[in-house]
Amino acid sequence: MPLPIDRGLFKLDFFDHHAILGVAVDAEVKDVRKRYLKIARSLHPDSFPTASESDKQQATEFLSKLVNPAYEKLSQDRERQEYTVVLRLKGQQLARQQGSTEVVSELAKQLANAKDFDEFYKSSIQQLAEKQYQTLSQSLYITGEISELNLMYLIRKYGQAAGSAPSTGKPLSMQNPSASSPTSSSGSTSSSSSTSSSGSASSSSSASSSGSTSSQRVSQADQSYRRAEELVARDNIAKAILELREALQFEPNNARCHALLGKIYMKQNQPTMAKIHINKALQIDPAEPVALQAKQQLDKADATKAGSQSTANSKKPDKPSGGLFGLFGRNKK
Repeated sequence: MPLPIDRGLFKLDFFDHHAILGVAVDAEVKDVRKRYLKIARSLHPDSFPTASESDKQQATEFLSKLVNPAYEKLSQDRERQEYTVVLRLKGQQLARQQGSTEVVSELAKQLANAKDFDEFYKSSIQQLAEKQYQTLSQSLYITGEISELNLMYLIRKYGQAAGSAPSTGKPLSMQNPSASSPTSSSGSTSSSSSTSSSGSASSSSSASSSGSTSSQRVSQADQSYRRAEELVARDNIAKAILELREALQFEPNNARCHALLGKIYMKQNQPTMAKIHINKALQIDPAEPVALQAKQQLDKADATKAGSQSTANSKKPDKPSGGLFGLFGRNKK
C-alpha cells in the first residue's frame, strides 16, 4: 500500500520500521514483540464491531502491509542487525548534515533542546504510541511524528558522540550557518582590514570544517575497525563483518579494514571473498602487514590444494580395458 508519509526518516528515503511500531530506535526485541502484539490486537477486525467495512479493511491493510513487515524486520536477528547498521549510518550522516534536515513537530523541536534528551525521547515515543492506532485516520500522521522524533534523537545521539553542539530546535533546514558570524549593530562601515580579516577567518573556518569532516570519517572507520577486532576476539564473527562493512561505507579504500575482513573470511572458509578483500587491501597499500600475511597463507593453501589434486590424479587406478567383456570375459578354470 502507498505510504504517504513525508516526515522524519521517511522523508530521507528510509523506511522507519520503529516508527510504524511506535517503539524507540534502541528498543529491545522483547519490547518490540510486546508492542507488536498490542497493535495486532487493536487492528483485528473484532476490535471494530461498529466500524464500517472500509475502516475494517484499512485496519487489515495496516496490519498486513505495514505492521507485520516491520515486526518481521525487527524480530529476526540477521534482519535486525543489518537494519541497525544502516540506521547507525543514517544517524551519523544526519549528525554531520544537520543544516539540511527539517523537523516540524513541536515534540521534535523540544527534543532538540532537551537537557536529558534520552528520557524526553522515550517518554514522547510512549505518549504518541498510546494513540497511534486508536483513530485510523490519524495513524499515518502520528507515525510521521514518531519518525521525526527518531530523526532528532539520532541527530542528538550521534552529534553528541562526535562532540558537536546540540541543535537549536528550529526547523533545521532554516538554520543559517552564517548567522553565527558577528555583525555590526550600529550599521557603521567596516574598515578594509576588518573585511580582509573576516574573509581570512571565513576561509580558515571553511578549511577547518572540511578537515574536521574528513577527520571524523577516518575516526568513525577506525572505531568500527577496533570494534571489529574486539568482536573477533569474542568470536562474534557475524557482527564483526557488519562493523567492517560499515567502516568501508565511510572509507572504501581503507586497507586495514579490507585486510581484516579478508582474514575473517579466510577463517570462515570463504576463500573467494577473502581473496577479493586481501587483493583490494594490497592494491591500496602493498605493505599492509595483515594482508601480506593472509596473502601468503592463501597462496600456501592454494599450492597445497593443487599438489593434493595432482597426487590424487596420479594415484587413480588404470581403467580395465575391454569394458564388460574385459571384466567378466576371463576363462574359467
